Amino acid sequence: MPESSFKDELVYVSALNEFVYCPRRYYYQRYYDEIGEPYELVDGRSKHEHASRRGGWVTERYFRSDDLELHGKIDLVDTENGTPTPVERKRSESGSYYPSDEIQLAGYCMLLEDAIDESVNVGYIYLYSTDTRHSVRITQDHRDTVREILQRIQTMSVDSIPPLTQNPSKCEACSARTYCMPGETAVLSPSKAEGTGWEGTTAGDLA
Repeated sequence: MPESSFKDELVYVSALNEFVYCPRRYYYQRYYDEIGEPYELVDGRSKHEHASRRGGWVTERYFRSDDLELHGKIDLVDTENGTPTPVERKRSESGSYYPSDEIQLAGYCMLLEDAIDESVNVGYIYLYSTDTRHSVRITQDHRDTVREILQRIQTMSVDSIPPLTQNPSKCEACSARTYCMPGETAVLSPSKAEGTGWEGTTAGDLA
């Protein structure tokens, strides 16, 4: 498929989460549209739809910023305490959220403060599995990471595949595994597996 470039396009905030979780997985999701929607995404969307029928509890708001080169839809903007605060809802079997979720939330905070011209230094992550809402203070490190990941996404090329993840457990239920083929890559190109959990994989391990 033809190569696309994000250099002149806005990046979805959710792409920050995908990239932080695994750049290689994001690469295949971006350039190979044959990949189906992950169960987590579909399940999360169904919960959003269900929640939106619960007395107006959900108010999804779309924001974009040409200056930040970001755009996305915030699940809920909480205004109870005066300052608008983004709430990101997550499906989590473990009862906790991931560092990548914090980066996504930071992106939403940056979008929101760009829109209201006011600092937004706190966001919330709501977990369906535990029905709990967790406050996350957005630091300068969060903001710097958002900008760094954004730059890396914008400079991606279809001709440059990111390295294998150093956490093979992420591959077990990955929707991109059919294309990524981490085990096969480690066997056929051992140098690409150096320093990862796939190092030392043999053909017998794939049988």
